[in-house]
Amino acid sequence: MNQALEACRDGWRRILSPLLGGAIIVVLAAGVARAADWEKAREQYATGRYAECLKECEAALEERTRDEDWPELLLRAHLAVGNYPEALERAEELLNRFPFSVRLRVLAHRVFLLNGEPARARRTLEEINRLGGSNRWRYQDPASTVALGRAALLLEADPRVVLDNFFMPARQSESPPREAFQAAGELALAKHDYAMAARTFEEGLREFPEDADLYGGLAGAYAPSDRRQMLMTIESALSYNTNHVPSLLLLAEHLIDGEEYDGAARTLGRILAVNPRDADAWAFHAVLAHLDNDPKGESRSRDRALELWTDNPRVDHLIGRKLSQKYRFAEGAEYQRQALEHDPRHVPAKIQLAQDLLRLGEDERGWELAREVHAEDAYDVTAYNLVTLRDTLDRYSTLTNEHFTVRMASEEARIYGPRVMDLLSRAREGLSGKYGVTLPRRTLVEIFADQGDFAVRTFGMPGNPGYLGVCFGSVITANSPAAQSGPVNWEAVLWHEFCHTITLTMTRNRMPRWLSEGISVYEEKLENPTWGQDMTPRYRSMILEGELTPISELSAAFLAPRSNQHLQFAYYQSSLVVEYLVDRFGVEAIRAILRDLGEGEPINDSIERHTTALEELEVDFEEFARKRAEGLAPGLDWDTPDDSVLDEELWATLHPRSFQVLTERARELIGEKKYEEAKEPLNLLLEEYPGYTGGNNAYSMLALAHRELGETDAERAVLSRLAARSADATDAYLRLMELGEGAGDWRAVEENANRYLAVNPLVPPPHAYLGRASEALDQPERAAEAYRVLLMLDPPDPAEAHFRLARVLHRTGDPAAKRQVLMALEEAPRFRDAQRLLLELHESDGADQGVPEPEAIFGPTLPGSEPQRAEP
Repeated sequence: MNQALEACRDGWRRILSPLLGGAIIVVLAAGVARAADWEKAREQYATGRYAECLKECEAALEERTRDEDWPELLLRAHLAVGNYPEALERAEELLNRFPFSVRLRVLAHRVFLLNGEPARARRTLEEINRLGGSNRWRYQDPASTVALGRAALLLEADPRVVLDNFFMPARQSESPPREAFQAAGELALAKHDYAMAARTFEEGLREFPEDADLYGGLAGAYAPSDRRQMLMTIESALSYNTNHVPSLLLLAEHLIDGEEYDGAARTLGRILAVNPRDADAWAFHAVLAHLDNDPKGESRSRDRALELWTDNPRVDHLIGRKLSQKYRFAEGAEYQRQALEHDPRHVPAKIQLAQDLLRLGEDERGWELAREVHAEDAYDVTAYNLVTLRDTLDRYSTLTNEHFTVRMASEEARIYGPRVMDLLSRAREGLSGKYGVTLPRRTLVEIFADQGDFAVRTFGMPGNPGYLGVCFGSVITANSPAAQSGPVNWEAVLWHEFCHTITLTMTRNRMPRWLSEGISVYEEKLENPTWGQDMTPRYRSMILEGELTPISELSAAFLAPRSNQHLQFAYYQSSLVVEYLVDRFGVEAIRAILRDLGEGEPINDSIERHTTALEELEVDFEEFARKRAEGLAPGLDWDTPDDSVLDEELWATLHPRSFQVLTERARELIGEKKYEEAKEPLNLLLEEYPGYTGGNNAYSMLALAHRELGETDAERAVLSRLAARSADATDAYLRLMELGEGAGDWRAVEENANRYLAVNPLVPPPHAYLGRASEALDQPERAAEAYRVLLMLDPPDPAEAHFRLARVLHRTGDPAAKRQVLMALEEAPRFRDAQRLLLELHESDGADQGVPEPEAIFGPTLPGSEPQRAEP
């Protein structure tokens, strides 16, 4: 930069010196020096050396510079360090000095607000509007175009018009300013369009690769969906500016979310050391005080946040949003109401209140607010998503009883809605009694056939595909089997989520996430041994390699896990902690801790009161977990070859009982169709580690070997062992139904049909098998229901289904039998059994004696014309 300016100066000296003597040399030299000073000042601001930047700006302004970059940077530096009154004083002076600067006026608008002068802020916007309208030619440069766009947004212009007519042209200019990317990205963030925000900030960073503001914005775009990436981006921002307050605020939020409250307080201290008046930092302090059951501290921090701008709606909105993210929806909603008292048009508070009310089960007002926001701001993604979702929910069916309201897609409600109601009722009866909880209101459960709809209802936007269900207290949302990418036991999911309803009610939503998840996973396992989580080879190695998280930090393990495996391990470890506490101190200790939390007592204090000192607890739990890990299949070798192993075959020979070696050997033999040889390693695996039902498990491979060898009884025995241990082994359940029917073991057919329906009730086979089993077990009502559901699912042989339904209805004397047999004959007119049943029904209706043969009515059945009915 300096070399270019020096060359420019030399060129102008050669041209103009003969005309103007040496005067031009002095002027140009001053210009070059001032340009160099500008780069220095901009660099000081960008790296967080705000005091130095202020000195440079003041020096430049003393020289009566006409460059509006300097006063703008001066005001920004004052705001960065909390010099709000000083910024106000200088803004008044600078607006007179730069009467046509829209950039300065946009910044002055914020200065006036931060000093509690909203009327002057509004007048400033009016001035910008007049200037931009009458002197548009003055503001063709990209920086002024961005400023006009920001002003237009403050004047409530259509955001998309602003993007297209102001921010996009500035970004596409020959030398786009960093503010063009910052403004467009911030707009996308404000409207919850996180994908657009990320793209915008990334584009800006290609132009300005060391800009902390752009990194901070990008981190904000990652925050809702990828916390690990967010943390890495915050680290990048802070590497360029250690005093970058927006990034530190994001970090503080993350620490609050992870229940690392001491770390959050330290981070807020860093912020306030830079800017003692930062309202967001004081709002977060109020959140920490609220979570610590310190109402006086909460009030003091809120007062500090509102010290100068007493009607700032963002403060209460921010406090409420964080409380809602802590599942304190009632308290959060109250803060949003306070924010709206300050500014009834504050869209962030209104859409947050809408979501809070929907999570509290106050649907009517929640949906109404969402519609209002969408009408006011068509670009707000959350509002648009919610309004669209409402149209979907209006088409859902509603099932109710005394304790539950369940909303489901109408087709699914007819298929397995009664099973949902039965499961929830059993969960309520068992868990309410165990924990001594009387639920104050009916529980709302919404089951979504589309994962995107579930995500919108739960999080406000599509995404978060890893979630199966979420409980907010008296409201539960869940994905239906139709929305799952793989087999998931929906019964286990609903049991887990309803357990959250019990514990959240008991604690008034005041419980750490690890304890909430740990109890739910633990209770799953107690209800059904195939549910919940078991020790796995990966969990074993994680425990023995020192990857246990301290109990006091366990909630944070859910927030930014290194992988999905680590997230699942957080659930497992949490359940293991609960199991340890129950084993050592009894379930009453858990109930007592939950009651304490409901009274606002800190978790660590309550744990120590009802168990033992936390330090001792940590040590004892680690020993408990290690013993559990070491006890996993002790007869197997758990070593695995590392990169130093040169001869893997030799290593395998030296480790003949290695879990990995035995599994790989069995897979190879099965692949080579050496089924008899494969039995040896597979039987050894099952003998030593019968609890493993994950990928490439010995049960499935051994069952395949028996099947290929024609050893049906042995195959059935192996699959039965697998089915008794796995919550989602649908292939095993299906094969067991087939084998059970062949053996006439209808109880086994019934059992495995129900197991299958707990995973996926939306396919025909389990209903067909359940119908036939119910017939054989003399349960005509259950058989009829199974066949009715089967017919909703477009079975491969509808004639057979109609006929079987007609037959069981006839047994119960239901006159609908005739309609069903006629429908069977409509599908297959020469279906002999259906013809005979119709004649039988005709007889039972009191028709004349002397019933003709079927051929007399239906015509002869030709050889080969009997309908072929596919097996389910």
